[in-house]
Amino acid sequence: MRLQSGSNPEEIAEMKEFADWILDVGNGNVGGPNDGEAEISIPDELLIKQGDDPIKSIVDSTYPNLIANLYEHTYFQERAIFAPTHEHVDSINDRLLQVVPGDEVTYLSCDSVDACDISVTTDHGMQSPEFLNSLKFSGIPNHKLVLKVGVPIMLLRNIDQPNGLCNGTRLTVIKLEKSLITARVITGTNIGFETLIPRMQLSPTDKSLPFKITRKQFPVSMCFAMTINKSQGQSLSHVDLFLPRPVFTHGQLYVAISRVKSKKGLKVLICDKDMNVSSTTTNVVYKEVLQKL
Repeated sequence: MRLQSGSNPEEIAEMKEFADWILDVGNGNVGGPNDGEAEISIPDELLIKQGDDPIKSIVDSTYPNLIANLYEHTYFQERAIFAPTHEHVDSINDRLLQVVPGDEVTYLSCDSVDACDISVTTDHGMQSPEFLNSLKFSGIPNHKLVLKVGVPIMLLRNIDQPNGLCNGTRLTVIKLEKSLITARVITGTNIGFETLIPRMQLSPTDKSLPFKITRKQFPVSMCFAMTINKSQGQSLSHVDLFLPRPVFTHGQLYVAISRVKSKKGLKVLICDKDMNVSSTTTNVVYKEVLQKL
């Protein structure tokens, strides 16, 4: 449904073939029926084959002429890089942040522990500011947030749903102040809307810690690149998928390749464990999950 229709019989046939391939990936039928983890080949025309510097290759493919288009909101609106883990997403975002002109602004969170949740047996070293600052959680901004004017960001919380400011909304930074970030919406129903984003108190749902942590930080992350899981709900004209390691959960590869609106808008860079370019990757599909739908 996300794919754009073609304007002539040849384009329509190509689009149908691409749509069928995406569905076969999602159903675990590429390379023959499989259940669980299976090694599959990615079509040659979708591959990025320059791998001496994988991050540079994926950045050049996704964001050509970045500086010239930095303040053109439609430029970031229609393109993004996906990767399986936060580690690889952060590497790409940090590389692109260095390319963007202007001064960096660093925001440090204020982390605290709810006194009511601290057990008498809790190691007090786990309550130290250094330890709390080092923690990273899914859906929670890191202790250290570094931004520049012009970079794209993503909201990590619903802050104003009537105006389209929801978890997953992407914006570009207009102004960085001590207690506020001014940004312009580039996705959703209110494209062009300017908003002020304050710091918020955020608590992770992670149950692995013996206490509740509260982090006061801006509820945003930089999003030149984003995790595959975070890409759900996005519709983009240009998607570059960076796979320095295989996907690791059911349907993850399908989610990544189905965000794009056309075949020509999808590029995939696969690296093996030695960071050499490859044409095969792992697809994870458990048929039992599909049978329960």
